[in-house]
Order: sequence, then C-alpha cells, then structure tokens
Amino acid sequence: QVQLVEFGGGSVQSGGSLRLSCAVSGTTRDRLMGWFRQAPGNEREGVAAIHSDGRTTYAASVKGRFTISQNNAKNMVFLQMNGLKPDDTAMYYCAAGFKWWLLLHPSEYDYWGQGTQVTVSS
Repeated sequence: QVQLVEFGGGSVQSGGSLRLSCAVSGTTRDRLMGWFRQAPGNEREGVAAIHSDGRTTYAASVKGRFTISQNNAKNMVFLQMNGLKPDDTAMYYCAAGFKWWLLLHPSEYDYWGQGTQVTVSS
C-alpha cells in the first residue's frame, strides 16, 4: 500500500517562500509524483509533476516560481515555492501514479496524501 505524507506548509507573506516535502512509502516502482492544490470552492488543480526518470512539468501559473525535485534514495519529493502570491493559498496535496507521461490531471494519480495548508497573506 502506497502512503504519502506531506509536511512543510504554513503561513507566509506575499513574496515569501516555502518548501513542501512528501515522504513516499510502500513502493519502489518507477512512478509519477505530483503536487496539486485546492482552494475552497475551487477544483483540485495540478501544480507540478516529476517522474522517477527526472522529467518535470509545471502549471503555467507557477512556472518560474516553483520547483519540483526528488530524492529517490530517500523516497522524498519536494516543492520549492518562491515568490508566493495570495492566489497560491490552498491545501496542497502530494500524489503518486504509475503513468509514464507527465500529466497534471488528478485522474492520472492513484494515491494521495492528506494535504498541507499553505496560506499567503498580502
């Protein structure tokens, strides 16, 4: 059973930075890891994804500000968020899937963490 645990959320002022971490357990397969976010009243949206082979993709809204990375030896995935804006406020979720292609749609992922809150004040 794949388990994902996120941590690192918090409250920052506009322009600040946060680093989210996701601990992955229960699988050593090649996998696709994604970060998603969901604000109240909004649909869950993809933020960034990374495959075990190192390929990455980003949503247009965060490209140039956010960086996804991984440490396969430690089964960790990270999301470095710089230049945070109030619009980035949301619950952030780590997700795992086993597709080869890089997609940011929630339906492509099989396992989800419980989420970590990110709040950006103006």
